[in-house]
Amino acid sequence: MVKIRLMRMGRVHYPLYRIVAVDSRVKRNGKYIALIGHLNPALKENKCKLDETVALDWLNKGAIPTDTVRSLFSESGLWKKFIESKNKKETSPKK
Repeated sequence: MVKIRLMRMGRVHYPLYRIVAVDSRVKRNGKYIALIGHLNPALKENKCKLDETVALDWLNKGAIPTDTVRSLFSESGLWKKFIESKNKKETSPKK
């Protein structure tokens, strides 16, 4: 199962995170499949930088975001885009 989660980087008392798609069995800072974005919690503005196309691609493939990543996606508006695209696919007529 693929998850979208945070990978801790940075130094002591100054965390930086990468938002990555990773196999759920891999360690927190283990090898990742795809880099989706960055998170710097020390900044007041522009904390999170996301590559929306990569994130939506992994969400459409079935990757499950952790609670923290889902809240980051909600803040950036990405989660709403994903839900809308998912609803469009379900309501579109099949041939």
